[in-house]
Amino acid sequence: MKTAVVTVVRGRATHLRRQLEGLARSHDQPADHVVVAIDDHTVAATVRASGRACRIVDLPCPTARIQVASARNLGAQTAIDSGAELLVFLDVDCIPAPDLIGRYQCAAGVPDHANSLLCGPVTYLPPPGPTGYDVATITASADPHAGRPRPSGDEIVGTSDYQLFWSLSFAVRTPTWTRIGGFCTEYSGYGGEDTDFGQVAKSMSIAMCWVGNAHAFHQFHPVSDPPVEHLSDILVNANVFHRRWGWWPMRGWLEQFQAAGLISRDADGRPRLL
Repeated sequence: MKTAVVTVVRGRATHLRRQLEGLARSHDQPADHVVVAIDDHTVAATVRASGRACRIVDLPCPTARIQVASARNLGAQTAIDSGAELLVFLDVDCIPAPDLIGRYQCAAGVPDHANSLLCGPVTYLPPPGPTGYDVATITASADPHAGRPRPSGDEIVGTSDYQLFWSLSFAVRTPTWTRIGGFCTEYSGYGGEDTDFGQVAKSMSIAMCWVGNAHAFHQFHPVSDPPVEHLSDILVNANVFHRRWGWWPMRGWLEQFQAAGLISRDADGRPRLL
């Protein structure tokens, strides 16, 4: 089936370069790679230097709150308009293992899983050395995030825990993507849109599976725990999610913000900045 990779980029040239190196080593090459550049005019030079044939789509962003949902939707629609049958979403931070594309294609070709959300294990990498990551070395072994399933071998394992969906690395056939309607564009900035996407799939009884050997490797970048630099975004997006689904997402972060004296919460759990 015609497969397209969709990547959203803003200000991660080094990470994009490593992802392109990983895709070059893929045993099964995608027919298309749509790179959505959000106010990032360096993307074209990075792609050109890699020698990869990517399609770059520019998305202006008039605010500081990055429009991730809109960017993913734009990338998906661009690929679909060119005949994509399977969409593989990779965050720019993620380097695909050589088998990732092929494993997603195989899973999407199994009748029982053809209409499912297909998720792959992700290994979080330590900081790179002075010369950066050696793509050949890091993709030779995997130690996936312990908070997600990690099927062995070529297993495909169904799950009912849609809160574990993440957009770092996943695949979906285009009819299922169209049925879900893409990511909700009421979310902007950091947090919430992944959990919302999973809940939409759940509400439509769309199955979700974890695909063994569809490994991706998340490149290191500094983060804080909890992510206080995204506090405002998280509060706005948490309220959007609660309005849509009736419960509070990102509970761990909200509890940490409250314990740190950064927010208060009313009797309904609604967070407010202090």
